[in-house]
Amino acid sequence: MTATDTAPSLQERYAPEGRCFGCGPANPDGLHIRSFPSAEDPATVVAEWMPEPRYEAFEGVLNGGIIGALLDCHSNWTATYHLMGARGTARPPTTVTLDYAVRFRRPTPSGGPLRLTARVVEAADDRATVEATLEAGGEVTATCRGTFVAVQPGHPAYDRW
Repeated sequence: MTATDTAPSLQERYAPEGRCFGCGPANPDGLHIRSFPSAEDPATVVAEWMPEPRYEAFEGVLNGGIIGALLDCHSNWTATYHLMGARGTARPPTTVTLDYAVRFRRPTPSGGPLRLTARVVEAADDRATVEATLEAGGEVTATCRGTFVAVQPGHPAYDRW
């Protein structure tokens, strides 16, 4: 990650009152994913996250549902950040998950920091498809591909960030 721990993440900057379990800064019980545009490649969004024992499937290994939440939320922020840039707006659109698929390549150890990396691979005016990886100790443990759609007025998530 290229940002300092004190710099605001995308979530903190654009959705400080967000309650999402995975990425909402205002959810006291959430995962508090903090996503940042990469300084080396602004098209890539990165995050570092430290597991806690309460998120384990069994001792030393992260739960698969938590892995899915990490990849889903980080990918969603990658999509909305991309759409904001493509639209030239100062605020990202509210996006929701249309679909995503996670592939577990090996058990994800829970004893150290995890790195999330994501980038948009396809985009239209109202949606972006993202590919993401989760790494532990420099090894990819899970991958994800998902499509995220900007919602319109009338959708329950509209302008909820």
